[in-house]
Amino acid sequence: MCTYRTSIIEIEASAKGPRGWIKTDRASIYFDHPVDAPALHTLNIDFMNLAKAPSDRVAIEMNPESARQLALAILETLEQDSLVELV
Repeated sequence: MCTYRTSIIEIEASAKGPRGWIKTDRASIYFDHPVDAPALHTLNIDFMNLAKAPSDRVAIEMNPESARQLALAILETLEQDSLVELV
């Protein structure tokens, strides 16, 4: 089900696209019909830089289960003692 709910967050990151690395300052997260992924609906994340053209983004489409697994893996990784000390 498409909710048209979109979350846009500011980030400090780099993403590698077909033309190399780009600095990214925004991530757009939404649940919608995918363009390419083999699923009816996917969690989509677009990494972009507002100073660049919209085509200079890096996008990912994941089925809901993969998105949940990724979210848990990110949280588990960030909670590791060795990484907390680096921040």
